[in-house]
Amino acid sequence: MIMIRNSLLSLITISLLAWAPAMSVSSLRAQQSPASKPGAGKTSPGQGVFTSLCAGCHGLDGRGGEQGPNIAGSPRVQHLSNAQVASIISDGVPGTGMPAFHSLRDEQVRSVVRYLRLLEGTQQPRVLPGDANRGKQIFFGKGECSNCHSVGGEGGFLGPDLSAYGSTKTAREIREDTVKTERIVPTGYKLAVATTRDGSRLEGIVRNEDNFSVQMQTADGSFHFLQKSDLENLELLSRPLMPTNYGERLNHSELNDVVSYLMSAASPREGEGTSRKSEDDTQ
Repeated sequence: MIMIRNSLLSLITISLLAWAPAMSVSSLRAQQSPASKPGAGKTSPGQGVFTSLCAGCHGLDGRGGEQGPNIAGSPRVQHLSNAQVASIISDGVPGTGMPAFHSLRDEQVRSVVRYLRLLEGTQQPRVLPGDANRGKQIFFGKGECSNCHSVGGEGGFLGPDLSAYGSTKTAREIREDTVKTERIVPTGYKLAVATTRDGSRLEGIVRNEDNFSVQMQTADGSFHFLQKSDLENLELLSRPLMPTNYGERLNHSELNDVVSYLMSAASPREGEGTSRKSEDDTQ
């Protein structure tokens, strides 16, 4: 009986030893299966090409890796048209680590672009509440927005560059930001008037300041470095740089046009219209 029992135990042990590696391999394959990878739920045809050629540098989600930058969350990339992104994929970027993928067919390149837009969350064209062309005229004309702000390298220097401002905001958010009647002046955009001991007066934005000096930028874009010992007075103004009466200066239609201009300037997507109404246009 003892010999039979020992024989059975030996057979069971051998069976387990043979079965364990098979289970390990099965488990490993299951862990490496596409269904368990990030983004596997996406059905874009470009996912396979992106995973094979792009993810190694930019990550499976396009948010960057050790070799490449974040291209899914970059306003700079979002600002590019589909044709520009396709050109970068096909021709690469000379002098950088971005290679050219000449072997990809046009349809494959387009599918990668569509998948990138999916990762960005901007694959659907946004609806504009007004006319972007009229909005540009107002921005650089009646609205006097360009006195302080620039878009695409055109405009003023005192306020923030608005080239990518509309890339992550809805039409309603942009409109509400524009018509605010109370504003908190952020650091780096405080207006001041400096009066020198000889009576000269300088008004602009305080860009840098320490105990001994102050650097100001005037409306023409010039920087002025002033020693405080040479100043008679340095007065910080409480009024914000951004006007608080745009709700009165511009009517509802004009505001929608300016909003549309900022949205289209930030996201020049293929197929995006310039004079379509959105659900929040009634606000």
